[in-house]
Amino acid sequence: MRELPEVETIRRALDKEAGGKKVKTADVAAPMSALPHHPNKKHLAGKLEGAKITSVTRRGLALLLQLDTGDVAVVQLGTGGWIVKAVPKDPVGKETLITLAFTQGGQVRINDTSGTATVSVVSADDLDAQFPELTTLGLDPVETPVSWTLFAEMLRGRKSKLKAFLTDQTVIAGLGDLYADEILFAAGLRPDRIAGSLTTQEIRRLYRSVVETLHDAIKYRGTSLDGDEFVDLYGKPGEYTDHLKVFALEKEACRRCRVPVVKVRSGSTVTYMCEQCQV
Repeated sequence: MRELPEVETIRRALDKEAGGKKVKTADVAAPMSALPHHPNKKHLAGKLEGAKITSVTRRGLALLLQLDTGDVAVVQLGTGGWIVKAVPKDPVGKETLITLAFTQGGQVRINDTSGTATVSVVSADDLDAQFPELTTLGLDPVETPVSWTLFAEMLRGRKSKLKAFLTDQTVIAGLGDLYADEILFAAGLRPDRIAGSLTTQEIRRLYRSVVETLHDAIKYRGTSLDGDEFVDLYGKPGEYTDHLKVFALEKEACRRCRVPVVKVRSGSTVTYMCEQCQV
């Protein structure tokens, strides 16, 4: 799944490139499974054509293109979606779901190879009703910075394991396996520690790790792994890949202690960690 740094990377560039522009045409090639709130492709295109994108915001992992018609286009990238800036002469691949062409020239293309990305245009007043999962999201560490004391309150009494705590979207929005593993390594904490058992010093380390890891990942425009098509709006792969410490690095030497990184399975969850450095 795309995680917060990848989606925020796209949001910032898309707001800069598409904000204030009017949609001239919307070429919808997506299968109907990617258009859950529309009876047909023409219906979606009609909602987009002639509308001006006033701004691009984000709620959790959902990109929200605010339209001057009173509607909002909700783009969810799923596990394999990305958006790129293009010009008409660029070849259109089979991965392209929707091409938005602007009256001032230029295009953006919403792409997906996983079959999990979706695009919907709904009334802004109906957003919460149509997407109830967006109303239960927890803290967004990038959108709404909090103090470590408030973060400590979130941990107090929690009986869930630390990784489950970090990836619970009703607690912290936007984190998945990749950044949870990196955060826990940076904090020196095992993923199976009970969240409510941390000492004050450990809470401070975890809080600092959440903030610093996410901001660094956004600075480097997210992570692009082998076999993953994620690129930013300008077609460049995320460079945080070069800064990963444990994720997808099984058997490689830990950068702190040189003990090999291990891959641990717990049910359907896979975690990468250093058993020497994380306690």
